[in-house]
Amino acid sequence: MRTKTRSKLGLVIALALIVVVAVIVIIAVKNKPEPVDPHEGQVYINDGFGMVWMTPLEGVEVNPIAQGDIRTVNGKPEYVGAAFETRRGVDVSEHQHEIDWQQVAQSGVDFAYIRLGYRGYTEGGMFEDPYFKANIEGALSNGLDVGVYFFSQAISTAEALEEARFVLDRLAGYNITLPVMYDWEKIDGGGARTDNLSTETLDNCAIAFCEAVKTAGYTPGVYFNRHLGYYGFDLSKLTAYEFWLAVPGEFPDFYYRTDIWQYSFEDTVPGISTPTDMNMMFIPIVVEPEDGGEAANNT
Repeated sequence: MRTKTRSKLGLVIALALIVVVAVIVIIAVKNKPEPVDPHEGQVYINDGFGMVWMTPLEGVEVNPIAQGDIRTVNGKPEYVGAAFETRRGVDVSEHQHEIDWQQVAQSGVDFAYIRLGYRGYTEGGMFEDPYFKANIEGALSNGLDVGVYFFSQAISTAEALEEARFVLDRLAGYNITLPVMYDWEKIDGGGARTDNLSTETLDNCAIAFCEAVKTAGYTPGVYFNRHLGYYGFDLSKLTAYEFWLAVPGEFPDFYYRTDIWQYSFEDTVPGISTPTDMNMMFIPIVVEPEDGGEAANNT
């Protein structure tokens, strides 16, 4: 009799233990924390070398141009979206030698960016592009809209301001209608004096140049490729200026907004004897409110 009682008691205890363990397991499962997404708040982008995760900068407008907004027609990208008007233009320097600007204008080119000058990356001297005057006068006299750029190798705000003064002195008397662009570029493998500049220094140099240009009455802008845009500059510090993006290919594959897209380094243009950079400018279409909408807003 006692043996049967003990067996029943053991069974009850075993069942009770099973119930307790089951309850503990259920509670543990219910209270198990959700897995943490290591990329929460990030975006997957092409930085020019591959696909990487990036935390977007606050306050920088995202690129509104979708891949479907660009299609290739006769080997050239065409914008087919509805948010922008586009214009096509060249950018040139002494490397294009002598240019027949009448042929360029007649070929359908709308605008031209002219290199005004540059700073050397070893000793830091400043030089006017030897074709600057011929190019700016030729482009303007043939009805093209014109902007200029300066190839900077500034390593301090003092040098950036020196570059701005160099540009502004040489622009006097020319009626340019497009932004004046600050073109700072990283020199690879050349022992440049600009090696290892910090983001803060790069930002401050760009701001100093652009603010001097703006004070003089011109619209300023900054030129960069994907890598410099993501890892060199802090674009959240430069949102007051136009962005000129160098991403050769079929689409301006950059996370942030683009005002001018340099889509080729080797296009062929009548009147220019060497391969030439080609650009597309995006001009936002402003939709005027309908009369009914205005009247409704005024009631």
